[in-house]
Amino acid sequence: MTIERTLFTADHEAFRDSFRRFMDKEIAPFHDDWEEQGYVDRAVWTKAGENGFLCMALPDTYGGAGADLLYSVIQFEELWARGFTGIGFGLHNEIVAPYILRYGTEAQKLHYLPKLASGEMVGAIAMSEPGAGSDLQAVKTSALRQADGSYLLNGSKTFITNGWHADLVIVVAKTDPAAGAKGTSLFLVERGMPGFEKGKRLKKLGLKAQDTSELFFNDVRLPAEALLGDAAMLNRGFVCLMEQLPWERLQIAISAVAASQAAIDHTVAYVKERKVFGQPVGHYQNTRYTLAELQTEVQVAQVFVDKCIELLMAEKLDTATASMAKYWTSDLQCKVMDECVQLHGGYGFMWEYPITRAYADARVQRIYGGTNEIMKEVITRSMGMR
Repeated sequence: MTIERTLFTADHEAFRDSFRRFMDKEIAPFHDDWEEQGYVDRAVWTKAGENGFLCMALPDTYGGAGADLLYSVIQFEELWARGFTGIGFGLHNEIVAPYILRYGTEAQKLHYLPKLASGEMVGAIAMSEPGAGSDLQAVKTSALRQADGSYLLNGSKTFITNGWHADLVIVVAKTDPAAGAKGTSLFLVERGMPGFEKGKRLKKLGLKAQDTSELFFNDVRLPAEALLGDAAMLNRGFVCLMEQLPWERLQIAISAVAASQAAIDHTVAYVKERKVFGQPVGHYQNTRYTLAELQTEVQVAQVFVDKCIELLMAEKLDTATASMAKYWTSDLQCKVMDECVQLHGGYGFMWEYPITRAYADARVQRIYGGTNEIMKEVITRSMGMR
């Protein structure tokens, strides 16, 4: 028995069913192969666009459906519950497109958003650098204004989700390096621009089907209109990043809870069938108590995350609360995966079992979106402690 969720309407649940059918047809038969090759086939992006599963929240003017964010919540839940972590729709739909919608000029919106919604373009955002990590103020990549009004972009980025497939990258760069965070701007950089090169696809512990790349910018000459938001947003990039981080961090929390519940469900099914010393593993008190504890904590997490979603929908979710959700649920996710692997015994170490892949995929959740240590810094600052 779990607490009934009240977030979703019948239309939302119909969408969930539709997206599940899409996953069954276009993702499930291929995801294992995509993990082997290190990236998903590009065709899944265009098929998602054709079926209305990209950028759903965009107004129809720009190719979206004007849907509320609960449709995106459902996508996060379903992909992570099934272990389809190679699919980079979330970053594309709920980070790249919203940045352009919220901060871009009308010309930028009309040019890029319909292409993102159709899957013609795949989007990425380039924040992390080899020497910066979670510290966005330490970004070294620069975009210096030239006499003709253009910008010269130089630097490198790493750990970029969708980086290898990306046709459009929002690049975080210093336009006034002496001003620190207040000298940061965002730029729209397209595949094929001279000087923009993609490095190797990075081999990771988990998320093996998700293309994650290094990006290099060597004297990339950007026209003035490549500045996201044009001149009005010059040196306001850090403010934009801070405004969008609560939703980004909540996305991680949503995924963490969905993956945790799926892991428990897999484990319950396994321990009912697997026998040790003549009886199912599920008959042992240690097994039952462990699963009872995990289910309780995941239920608590689900209620908290659902409340955060309500706050987000009402535009009341603050950074500290989102940081609490991100750090606590991702810590819990790793705890759940570890306990569930243990209950699987040796089979929990075999890649063919969903719990093994879920274990590997979980670990990065405590790192990206800002490490959990950074989340605790954000929380204590909201408490008046510095």
